[in-house]
Amino acid sequence: MAIRYRFFQQWQVAVTDIALQSSKIASSILDLIGNTPIVDISELSPNPKASIFIKLEGQNPGGSIKDRVALSMIETAEREGLLTRGSTLIEPSSGNTGIGMALICRVKGYKLKVVMPPNVSKERRELLEIWGAEIIDSPDGEGSNGAVKLARKIASDHPDWVFLYQYANQANPKAHFENTGPEILRDLPNITHFVAGLGTSGTLIGVGSYLKQEKPEVQIWAVEPPAGEVVDGLRSLDDGYIPPIFIENNGPLLLDRKTVVGPRDSIIWTKKLAEVGIFAGISTGAALSGAIKCANSIDTGVILIISPDAGWKYLSSEIWTLSIDEAVERTKSTIYF
Repeated sequence: MAIRYRFFQQWQVAVTDIALQSSKIASSILDLIGNTPIVDISELSPNPKASIFIKLEGQNPGGSIKDRVALSMIETAEREGLLTRGSTLIEPSSGNTGIGMALICRVKGYKLKVVMPPNVSKERRELLEIWGAEIIDSPDGEGSNGAVKLARKIASDHPDWVFLYQYANQANPKAHFENTGPEILRDLPNITHFVAGLGTSGTLIGVGSYLKQEKPEVQIWAVEPPAGEVVDGLRSLDDGYIPPIFIENNGPLLLDRKTVVGPRDSIIWTKKLAEVGIFAGISTGAALSGAIKCANSIDTGVILIISPDAGWKYLSSEIWTLSIDEAVERTKSTIYF
């Protein structure tokens, strides 16, 4: 009888464990956006008293941090009554935001048109098509600014289409203020420095504002490319286009420091990450390069960088197998972010 009772107890524990595991089953792929892991990569730090951690946004279902932004913008538009099933959206993107929106539009039943430069990498174009987005090429040679210009014109010509415009949409930084920032402070409460690339500025504004609100002593560092040079996923404010959300949310006052990172250092540190088992995109290498500068400039601290996406969208760049010089040349002709 005692044996039977012990067996019954074990069976009850097993059933309870199964029930707990089943509670982790997502009802939709969209439920898996966010709550990405943080990894200690302090072995790459040049300062033994400055720890470096990395938040892996490539773990999102669409493969990048832009899944958060896309979901936030679309759900905000739904609440405001701008979207109904079958609605058409148009958005300029050089890759990740478009991909995140394509995934969400496919799940929710919306149509999406993405305006992008013709030299965007094949991985990004194929992902957009897999999830049903229509690609509209912007003028060759005008880069992401040309895509923005064309998308704004098309949107004005089709007022029935929904133009969410990530560069000016407050739902962009809101996604990071309400989710990414709290995740960071929850998982890394002793953070002293936050380092992230300056693109649409949504991550820096949202996370930075939250961290400053909850822990004012945290330093916010932005990484940008040299004026006139291309680092995938980053934007130099000196090149003439400043995202409206950066100005509207007092971006210049929020940042404690900006540091410039060029294509060469971005690729060097992307390859260095692979040496510790992290397969990440080129903009992650830029952020890590900024973190290395940060570690060299402080006595002690806990530095967190954002890895916007994983490396598999960059495979056609071949940066991991080419020499540094060859890799830099390759990225000049193709947009990988």
